[in-house]
This record gives sequence, structure tokens and C-alpha cells, in this order.
Amino acid sequence: MNWLLVVGGAMVGAPLRYLTDRAVQARHDSVFPWGTLTVNVWGSLILGLLTGAATHLQLLLGTGLCGALTTYSTFSYETLRLAETGARLQAALNVVLSVAAGLAAAFAGAALARL
Repeated sequence: MNWLLVVGGAMVGAPLRYLTDRAVQARHDSVFPWGTLTVNVWGSLILGLLTGAATHLQLLLGTGLCGALTTYSTFSYETLRLAETGARLQAALNVVLSVAAGLAAAFAGAALARL
């Protein structure tokens, strides 16, 4: 039955990722992937918050929701596209910002969970 928790979380996470990405990108007149950065940072925060949570909650929100919400493959693809189109500075910024913000969000979430 654990797989149903994962499916349920993913059913919310996948459309949430798409809608968030579109909403964020629509507000920026830039090729920089702000939408992907946003969902990945939020997913990192949620996973940090789930540190020490019950197994069922981790399956539903961690594996299901965050697994569908966040996307390493899109991050990689968008970074590659930036570099290929000559936007190497933006590609490098995407890597540094994504890793730094994702880690900061995960640490912040874990700290909040301990409170």
C-alpha cells in the first residue's frame, strides 16, 4: 500500500511543477530557467522539513510530491541549452544558484523541523 502514497503525492507534484514553472517563467522576460529553480528550491525545503518525519509522510510528500515536483533532468537540460546558445554565464549561474539555494533550503527546512 505504500506505493499508493507515492502515486498520490506524484499526482499532486507533477501538475504543481508544471503550473509553478509556467507561472514563474511568465513573470520573467529571460531565458534563465527561473521556474525550474523555484520548484527545485521549494522541493529541497519540503524534503528538509520532512527530516525525521513518519515513513508514510516521507513516502507521500518526499518521494511522491517532491519526486514529481523537482527535476534534476530539466535542470541539466536547461543548463546545457543555455551553454549551447552562448549564454555560458547564465548556465554557470544556474548551476551555482540551484545548488546553493537548494542546499540552503534543505538546511533551513531541517532546522525548522527541529524547532
